Amino acid sequence: MTLEQAPLGKSSEYPERYAPALLFPVPRQDNRARIGFADGRWPWFGEDLWQAWELSWLRPGGVPEVAWATIRVPADSPCIIESKSLKLYLNSLNQEVYSSVEQVQALIVADLSSAAGAQVSVDIHSVDDSGSLQGRPEGYELIDALPLQGVDYDYNPGLLTVGQGLVTERLCSHLLKSNCPVTGQPDWASLLVEYRGRPLSREGLLRYVVGFRQQQDFHEHCVETIFRDLMSHCQPEALTVCARYTRRGGLDINPWRSTEPGRAPLVRLVRQ
Repeated sequence: MTLEQAPLGKSSEYPERYAPALLFPVPRQDNRARIGFADGRWPWFGEDLWQAWELSWLRPGGVPEVAWATIRVPADSPCIIESKSLKLYLNSLNQEVYSSVEQVQALIVADLSSAAGAQVSVDIHSVDDSGSLQGRPEGYELIDALPLQGVDYDYNPGLLTVGQGLVTERLCSHLLKSNCPVTGQPDWASLLVEYRGRPLSREGLLRYVVGFRQQQDFHEHCVETIFRDLMSHCQPEALTVCARYTRRGGLDINPWRSTEPGRAPLVRLVRQ
């Protein structure tokens, strides 16, 4: 299947019965070859953390259950899952009867793992357990108030430069915006960068982030491009890049890439 066959950007009927065939995988390797990793090797650990806020099914007897879920797709999976297809799939559970939360969880794990080509983990949460809302995670410095002039809206990794010395920093910008490569709709995110190495030019980083404003790419691809550019141009000793995207259709996607093994932090920012 090609991306033109994906449900994204098309009118869709919402299924009334369980429909795992709706899940639409998109190969990661095409993008990784485009950014210089055609040999199947890449310089990161990572995962894509999805938060699904509109999950529902029927309990025995027909009473609805509502919940929200965290879905973790490993970055070494062969495929991402196209977001609208995941939304349609989750909605196909709405009128199905399941005996327990564990049954729903096992079903979603099996279906998403099959679509992604690797083991996906799923946790289902009560709607009373929404987490705390914050503008940015604790310990991150916001760079958005820098007084820039002559801002350019073209992608330019050459803007990324470093100074002298060795620092450990956590930086945040709420100004990351790109556009869906299929529909052209805007995608908004808060970018989180944690690194150890020579100090990043904050002005250069902010100009670089703003330069994504007209870029067309998937969330996961944008984060991998940013990670690649920071490693190539700034050569930090350690680097973690995460983008916390705003919600669309009850789903937000939060790609996380790092030089160190680990897991994407489970937080919910105020725009999510």
